[in-house]
Amino acid sequence: MSRHRLAVWGDPIAHSKSPQLHAAAYAVLGLDWEYTRRQVAEGAFGAALGGLDGSWRGLSLTMPLKEQAHRAATALDRHADLTGAVNTLLLSEGRRGFNTDVGGIIDALAEHGIRDVARVRILGAGATAASALVASVEIGAAAIDVRARRPERAAGLVALGERLGSAVSAASFDEPIAPVDLTIATLPGGTELEEATVARLSASGGALFDVAYAPWPSSLAAGWSGGAALSGEGMLLRQAVRQIRIFHHGEQDTPLPSEPAVIAAMRAVL
Repeated sequence: MSRHRLAVWGDPIAHSKSPQLHAAAYAVLGLDWEYTRRQVAEGAFGAALGGLDGSWRGLSLTMPLKEQAHRAATALDRHADLTGAVNTLLLSEGRRGFNTDVGGIIDALAEHGIRDVARVRILGAGATAASALVASVEIGAAAIDVRARRPERAAGLVALGERLGSAVSAASFDEPIAPVDLTIATLPGGTELEEATVARLSASGGALFDVAYAPWPSSLAAGWSGGAALSGEGMLLRQAVRQIRIFHHGEQDTPLPSEPAVIAAMRAVL
């Protein structure tokens, strides 16, 4: 194929494990594709995207570029449309935008036997929280409690929940809480919560799925006693698998050739 260059863009980006994950997958698939990383600031995204030539097959986008990529896409998959965030651009067919974070969360939870939950609490109200909300609805959550330092930031999540037919409420970390089956933390890595807050969330929070994975355990996971505390490394792996499917054949739900071997090779470099 003539288009064989790919990269992950973000700011910061030096910490990204995506190059290792993608290189491992392409080796198994027998593809001589180059996948690199590039630091791109939010204000520089448009110029950087416009400067790509025809050798570019696709991009992975991380913060703070997911909303920018959403605006730049000429077509969106359902999850990108719902969340307003694109973490994958397929450039070989125009600029098709995808969100693989939703499916990555669902796949990672399924690996731990979490496939059907009724009540979910989401910590944080940023772009990843929207993906967590859609994932929660798709695994059965009819009630979702969003907790954020500034609950007014969750207005979009409440509206998204209404659109999807799920009851979503938003409150601060200090307000009263009710028991849930699963807590999904979308807080940035290194976020510190007060010990008393962690204890309250943990006591009624069920299992914890923390999208943070470095350093691990996070301060939240270290203090979690309500159930299993699961690292976001599984989401990182699974959303990357879905990205590679897109770069390989244009769809994120169709498995790769020899996908178990691909996943094993990717897991070995995490």
